[in-house]
Amino acid sequence: MTNEQRRAMRRSSAAVVALIVGLPVSLAWADAAALARARQFYNVGDYESAIVAAQAAREDPEVADAAGIVLARAYLERFRREADRQDLEAARATLRHVQTARLTPRDRIDHVVGLAEALYLEDAYGAAAEMFAPLISATDELSPGTRERVVDWWASALDAEARTRPADERTPIYLRIIDVMEVELRRDPASGVASYWLAAAALGAGDPMRAWQAAVAGWIRAPLAPDEGLAIRRDLDRLVTDTIIADRVRNLSPPPTNPAQTAAELWEEWEGIKEKWN
Repeated sequence: MTNEQRRAMRRSSAAVVALIVGLPVSLAWADAAALARARQFYNVGDYESAIVAAQAAREDPEVADAAGIVLARAYLERFRREADRQDLEAARATLRHVQTARLTPRDRIDHVVGLAEALYLEDAYGAAAEMFAPLISATDELSPGTRERVVDWWASALDAEARTRPADERTPIYLRIIDVMEVELRRDPASGVASYWLAAAALGAGDPMRAWQAAVAGWIRAPLAPDEGLAIRRDLDRLVTDTIIADRVRNLSPPPTNPAQTAAELWEEWEGIKEKWN
């Protein structure tokens, strides 16, 4: 794959960070203000403040383990932003000392997400995907937004794992992503993550025509999403214009006599679809 394709397919930016899914502040954490603040800071992306608040919350034995999860995941997000290995090591150490027997079911999910994120950021993509996978079926424990992010992390991890493999070993991995995204779209046609990864995985599996068709369907479905499809349309547009069109041209049979002209025609077709369904 080209660098552009990798950038298009690996979308593990701040937009795909799984939210801390703990219970509402007003119910479960009314007597733990520091932990409540830590969760709030984390969820708005203020990781420095989340770290300070979570460290303070760990002084309370009643919430120390839950606070440790918030602390570790804030370290992980700061590592993703600043690439300071000390944050990654601190996150790993913090996660390792969490007493899981004292966690609520939702805290346990957060803990697993943190462990999986740590593996991903250590480039252990396959292991990270295996940790994320069971969370996808935890429908009752995840809010719709958090579920989207977990699915995105899982697919991103498998995509990254596939790119470490020889070309002939990649297709089964992308077919696995396709299978899950088809199920996700049956559950929720508004899933922008599933629309994106269905197209991206079809491309990775060597089927640029299905990737094109999935991208068109995803573009049309996009307004069902909570943000009216702005994010998914941006990602799909980049995927189509940077990679799918080029792969379609390369896979035409017989090969076009003028590949540049054929690519231009496909680009015009894509622009027409966008305009028609805007």
